[in-house]
Amino acid sequence: MQTPSSPFSRRSLLAAGGTGLLAPALLRSGAPRITHGVQSGDVTSSTATIWTRADRTARMFVQVSPTGTFGRDCRTYRGPLLKGSSDFTGRLDVNGLPSATDVPYRVVLGAPDAHRPDGESVEGFLRTAPAAGDHRRLRFLWSGDQAGQGWGRNPDLGGFPIYRAMARRDADFFLHSGDTIYADGVITGDVTLPDGRVYRNVVTEAKSHVAQTLDDFRGAFQYNLEDEAYRRFFARVPQVNQWDDHEVHNNWFPHEVLDDDRYTEKRVDVLWARGEQAWREYVPISRRRTSDVYGKFSFGPLLDVFVLDMRSYRDPNPWGWAGGGVRPDGGILGTEQARWLVEAMAASTARWKVVQADMPVGLVVPDSQTDPAGIEAVAQGDPGVPRGRERQIAWILRELKRRGVRDHVWLTADVHYTAAHHYSPDRASFTEFDPFWEFVSGPLHAGSFGPSDLDPTFGPKVEFQAVPPRPNTSPLEGSQFFGEVEIDPDSQVLTVTLRDVDGAALWSRDLQPHG
Repeated sequence: MQTPSSPFSRRSLLAAGGTGLLAPALLRSGAPRITHGVQSGDVTSSTATIWTRADRTARMFVQVSPTGTFGRDCRTYRGPLLKGSSDFTGRLDVNGLPSATDVPYRVVLGAPDAHRPDGESVEGFLRTAPAAGDHRRLRFLWSGDQAGQGWGRNPDLGGFPIYRAMARRDADFFLHSGDTIYADGVITGDVTLPDGRVYRNVVTEAKSHVAQTLDDFRGAFQYNLEDEAYRRFFARVPQVNQWDDHEVHNNWFPHEVLDDDRYTEKRVDVLWARGEQAWREYVPISRRRTSDVYGKFSFGPLLDVFVLDMRSYRDPNPWGWAGGGVRPDGGILGTEQARWLVEAMAASTARWKVVQADMPVGLVVPDSQTDPAGIEAVAQGDPGVPRGRERQIAWILRELKRRGVRDHVWLTADVHYTAAHHYSPDRASFTEFDPFWEFVSGPLHAGSFGPSDLDPTFGPKVEFQAVPPRPNTSPLEGSQFFGEVEIDPDSQVLTVTLRDVDGAALWSRDLQPHG
């Protein structure tokens, strides 16, 4: 990967087993403590967002040291006050960083009125993006679906084992495709598997019931961060986050009223507000994404990533079959986001344009919880002309073709198995688009399912898929997946590799750039 500009590198840290990472400094009595480690996210060529959480009101500081010694070369940034109103979490956008560089950092706490740090510190690591003209090899990972279907932290597995495998890949960054928590999922005690083995769950009060209060949602994020492998991975690999449904409730859409007896608060909009607040408190998203989840991230001349929000602006799920009449700001993205996506991709000069979608385009994902039965994703299984949310995807694909936008690749999770799909107008009922690929990964740690049915509208073909032997297999039985993308700076070939829970390659394909 990148050659760092200092003797300190993530590779040497990994070779040493991560010694010192996450280790708190000696602490004076009564000083504030860091409770759930550190994270970084939304990196650019000169900035990064750093996150932490304290055990009480405290001032957050971030220190950056090119050598990792935190001596005279150390630069200190004074951050926000961590208060109870944000569950003592906070994040700081750090600027002035060198591009394409391995950057050791640490978060240090201080008294609320402190102007210099004097409390506990925890170290982390990030790699900044290449600058606009810097052709560098890139490697990143993606996946989604965390602690779902009642499968939680298992001490027999060492917690969440996939994060140890991902840490070994020395990635520049990680795209989280959503379902960062399962707010509607309960984690109970031991579960006996069909083969007689027992899956042992670590149970906490917050995960013993569905999330309804703000503190319930916060507790679900804390549950994940209490796992060492999870916490260690996100302390050393920057994230780019999106969300999906389980940050709030299964298959939710705006203004829905739940028919779920587990809930006393059935108004989705209320749960949405609480779930989104907790999500924003606990993931390292930059201040420039204060109002929207979606956005663009650049990684030099080889890659732009377009993060979508397929949840906040969607039509009601029962409208998924509609031939017309969807609300003006509906579909799956809303009109404003759909137009933004087309304009941003058309303006992009990057060789590869990765669309980070939280749901697949051509897989049928029904929503049986609505009356009448609805469609949770885009496709509904009708092989004819685009209907419902497909109409918006058709418009996007048509516009990309009209504007000459090629070399776009779609990455997603959501369906709890891994697959490679090729879309072609030669097989489609809607033909006004250029061929493209969609790659599916996940779950990170949840029940495994699949395969889902394909909708022929956009001509998808399954080139590869790995599915479990039965629905809702546990992480103890395998079928947990992540994906990897690597771009060669010389040939500009983009290589996608689908990997299992141990990091073994299941399938790989080189994609050649056009032109």
